[in-house]
Amino acid sequence: MTTDTDKETPDLHDAAQEVLAPRKVYKMKDYVEPKQTEPFKHDWRNGVPIVIDLGRHTTRVGMAGMKDPSSVFPSITSHYKDKKLKRALNMVGNDVLIDSGVKSNMKNPFDGSIITNWNSVESILDYSFLHVGVDSRDFVESPVIMTEPLVSPFQQRLGLTELLFETYSVPKCTFGVDSLFSFYYNGGNTGLVIGSGYNSTKLIPVVGGKPILDVSKRIDWAGRQAVEYLSSSLQLKYPYFPSRINDFQVENMVKDFCYVSNDYQHEVSHYLDLDNLEKKDITLEASFNEIVKQEKTEEELRQEEEKKKQTMKKLQEQARERRLQKLLEKEHDYEYFTTMETKLKSMNKKEVVSTLREAGFDDDKDLHNYISNLERSLKRARNQDVGENDASDQPPSFDLIDIPDEKLDEEHIKEKRKQRLMKAGYDARQRAKKEKEIARKTAEEAAKKDEEWRKSDLSSWIAARRKRLRILKKRRKDRIRLKEELTDRKSRASQLRMKNIASLASEESEGRGGRKRKATNVTIDNDPNDTFGANDDDWSIYRDIAKGSDSDVEEEYEKRIYDLEEELLRYDPEFTINDTLQAQYSWKKSIIHRFVRGPRDWDPDEQHQQHQIHLNVERIRVPEIIFQPSIAGLDQCGLSELCEQTALKRLPSELGFSGDDVSSIVGDVFLTGGCTLFKNFDSRLRLEFESFLPVGMKFNVRRAEDPLLDTWRGMAKWAVTDEAKSSYITKKQYEEMGPEYLKENRMGCAHLL
Repeated sequence: MTTDTDKETPDLHDAAQEVLAPRKVYKMKDYVEPKQTEPFKHDWRNGVPIVIDLGRHTTRVGMAGMKDPSSVFPSITSHYKDKKLKRALNMVGNDVLIDSGVKSNMKNPFDGSIITNWNSVESILDYSFLHVGVDSRDFVESPVIMTEPLVSPFQQRLGLTELLFETYSVPKCTFGVDSLFSFYYNGGNTGLVIGSGYNSTKLIPVVGGKPILDVSKRIDWAGRQAVEYLSSSLQLKYPYFPSRINDFQVENMVKDFCYVSNDYQHEVSHYLDLDNLEKKDITLEASFNEIVKQEKTEEELRQEEEKKKQTMKKLQEQARERRLQKLLEKEHDYEYFTTMETKLKSMNKKEVVSTLREAGFDDDKDLHNYISNLERSLKRARNQDVGENDASDQPPSFDLIDIPDEKLDEEHIKEKRKQRLMKAGYDARQRAKKEKEIARKTAEEAAKKDEEWRKSDLSSWIAARRKRLRILKKRRKDRIRLKEELTDRKSRASQLRMKNIASLASEESEGRGGRKRKATNVTIDNDPNDTFGANDDDWSIYRDIAKGSDSDVEEEYEKRIYDLEEELLRYDPEFTINDTLQAQYSWKKSIIHRFVRGPRDWDPDEQHQQHQIHLNVERIRVPEIIFQPSIAGLDQCGLSELCEQTALKRLPSELGFSGDDVSSIVGDVFLTGGCTLFKNFDSRLRLEFESFLPVGMKFNVRRAEDPLLDTWRGMAKWAVTDEAKSSYITKKQYEEMGPEYLKENRMGCAHLL
C-alpha cells in the first residue's frame, strides 16, 4: 500500500526534460554593402575576343584566353537621380548595393529567360566593356562572344546582334549555350548534358561534340523558381513574422541548407520525428534591435504594487457604485409596476387594457411575468459580492426604514430607499456567511471521510478517482468537439444551432424579463411582418446562444481534472506523468509545433525566438521539385523521367540510335549549373539511372569542376579556336545580309525551324 510518505508529489506542469545542448542558430545572410565601387581592370587587348556570360542571375566578363573572368557581378541595374549632384545615374552590378536608395530601384533585364528591358542590357554592356578595360567610348574593337538560352527566339538574338553592331560597332560576334560551353571545357565529346542554372533545367544529348537539339528538352524549374517557392512557403509558415525576409536571404537559405534526398518518400515521412529533427532542423535568426529591459529596484516595484492596489480599489468602488445605481433603478421599476398591478384591481376592463398598452404589455399576465422576472433580477443583484465587503460583525444603522414616508421630506425618502437596499444587501451577506460556513463544514467532513476511505481501501479509492477522471475528460472532449463542429456550417450541431436562431428570430422579439416591445421600425423585406433586427436589442439573441461556449466552464473542467491527476500522481503508482492531460497535449506530440518551431519548446515572449525560423522539411522538398515538379503544381515531367524518355525512347526511335550509341551517351552524364551544387544531386541521379537503365548497361555521372565558372572558361577557351573564328558573324555580313543571317556552331547557336 502506498501512502503520502512513500511517494513525493511531482510537478504536473513542469515535466522533467532531457538536458540538451543549446541549438546552433545561424544568422540570415543579407546584402553586404560593398565598401568601394567595382574596380576597373586593364585586361583588354585590341583584337582579342571579349567573353560575356550574360546570365539571369550573374554576369561574368573577361578576355579570351584568361583563366578567370575580370569582373563578376549580379545582373541588376538601377536608374537613380542624385539630388546632391543633380543628375541621373545608371548604377550596375555590385555598385547598386552601395546605397539603400539606389538598391530600392534595382531592376533585372530578364523576364524569365527572355530579355524585356534592353536599356538595362545596354547599361550592363557599357559597364562590362568599361571594367574590362576597353579604352574607346565610341566602338569596341574586339570580337564578342555571348551566351543565349537554348534555342533562343529570333527576336532575342536580333536584339543582341543589333545592340552589338549598331551601338558598339564590334567587328564580329557569335553566341552559344552555357551548358555546352561548360561541357566543352571539361573535355566532353559524347554524353548527356544536364544544365540546371538559375532560370531553367536543360537536357541536351551530345554526340561527337555536336548537340542534338531536336530531342533536347527543358524543365521550367531551377534556382529562381526554388527561391520563389521557398519564399512563398515561409510566408505561409510564418504569416506574422516580425521582419521581412528578402529574396537574397531566401536564396542563401537554398544554397546553404537545402540538399537532395536519395530516398525522398522515406525521409520526408520521418523528417519530423523528434530524434531526426534534432539533427536536421536548421534555426535561422533575422537581424533585429533587441530591447533590453532594465530591472527595477525594490522601491519602484513596491510603488508599482501600491499603485496597482489603489487603482484596483478605485475600480472596485466605481463598480460598486454602478451596481448600487442599477439596484436603485430596478427598485424604482419594481415599486412602480407593483403599484400598477395593485391599481389594476380597482379599474374596469377598458381602463386596464388602456393602462397595459400604454406601459407596453399585452395583458395582466404579461405584467405579472415581468414583475416576477424583475424580482428575481433584484435578488441576484442584491446577492452579488455578498460576504466580501462586510468588515465588522456590528450591523450598520438603518434609522429611516421604520419611519413612515409621510413624516419624511424628499431627501430623506431617497435616503430611506438607499438604506432599504443596504439593509437587504447586509442581510444577504449574513445569510451568505452562514451558507459558506455550512459549506465549509460539509467540505471538511467530506474530506475527512475521503481520507478515511483512502487509508482503509486504497484500490477502490483509486478506481473511483480514475472513473471520475475519465468522465471529466470525456465531457471536456465532447465540449471541445461540439465547439469545433459549430465552426463547420455543414455539421449537424451547426445546423441545429441555426434552426434555433431561426425559430427565435421568427417569433416576436422580447425584451429582458419577458417584456414585449412594440416594433418601431419595419425591415424592408418580402415579409412586412418580419421585424427582427429593427431594434438593436434583437441581436442579444446571439449573445444568449453563445453563453454555452463560455471559457469559464472549460477552465473549471481543466481545474478539476488537474486536481484529480495530482491526487493520482501522489497515491497511484501506476499513474505517471505521461497519463496526465498536459502530457497528452504536449508540444512534443504536435506536428505543427515541430514543423514551425523545431524540436524544442518555444517561448513566445523571448525576443530571439520571435525572430527565428526553422527549416526542416523544406530542406529536401525544394530541391526535390526538379525530380517531381508536381510538388509545386508544375505540369511537367521530372528530371529522371526526362532522362529515361530521352535515352531509351526518343533517341532510338527518332534518330535510329543503337544500343551501343545509347550506352556511349549515358556513359558520360554531365552536370553543370548552380542547382547541381545541391548536396547528393549526383548520387540521387545515379540511383535514378540505375532504376531505369537495362541491367548491365554502364553509365557515369560527373559534375563540372566548377559548375558556376566553367561556362565562362569554356567560352574563353573556345573563342580562340579555329572553329570559333569561322563561326563569327562579321559586321560586313550583318550589313549585307541583314540581322536574320546566322552562322550555326556546335555550341548551340542554331536556326529555329
